[in-house]
Amino acid sequence: MRDSVFIIAEAGVNHNGSIEIAKKLIDVASISGVDAIKFQSFNAENLVTKEAKQAEYQSKNMNKSISQFEMLKALELSYNQHLELFTYCKEKKIMFLSSAFDLENIDLLNKLGINLFKVPSGEIENVPYLRKIASTGKQIILSTGMCNLHDIEFALGILREEGALDVIVLHCNTDYPTKMQEVNLKAMNTIGKTFGVKIGYSDHTQGIEVAIAAVALGAKVIEKHFTLDKTMEGPDHKASLEPGDLKAMVIAIRNIEKALGDGI
Repeated sequence: MRDSVFIIAEAGVNHNGSIEIAKKLIDVASISGVDAIKFQSFNAENLVTKEAKQAEYQSKNMNKSISQFEMLKALELSYNQHLELFTYCKEKKIMFLSSAFDLENIDLLNKLGINLFKVPSGEIENVPYLRKIASTGKQIILSTGMCNLHDIEFALGILREEGALDVIVLHCNTDYPTKMQEVNLKAMNTIGKTFGVKIGYSDHTQGIEVAIAAVALGAKVIEKHFTLDKTMEGPDHKASLEPGDLKAMVIAIRNIEKALGDGI
């Protein structure tokens, strides 16, 4: 990972199950100047029961009454689709990343040859999951939505026990979108001081100002959802940036980096 702020454009499931849309998202991310684009890797059967209801924000954004299982099943990516997107990212000179949500997909991503693993907030107390990711020997980014300091300490303990020493911790709020009064951006620095780790911010607010402020406060990684069009049907589009805003965020972050200087 480069010394400057590492910017991840979170495509997540905003491809809506279409490889063509996924490639268009890669095009947008590449043009915007981010360092990496990130998808999500999962098998619906491993995550939810067939009767599980959607989260409130998901059902609101989907505008249709289906189960969480049905929604996720339509958004899965096969190994061959992962490989196609991984290859396309190489062509576009942008790093391919994905969050694995189960043990099978940790193996899938490791087989694919990614150099960086992202642990989503929901897996921070999943001990077999953490041990498996640590065993890959790859760099790890850890999201901390819904967590307190004890939860973060627990996860870091498991990862370090298994030999993972290169871990960056992201402050995160899992409300989609996050209200400004709930961001608590100073908590990012509390995490850094408490555990002696590099810090970053996984941003679910609307707009770009909080991500920019996080960089000014010392974030080394910024992750931000983006989409081709906020009006598209899907669980995360409304809380995502459109292409023009994504590019504006990258420009602003690079300018802030220059403006911070070296302190001498």
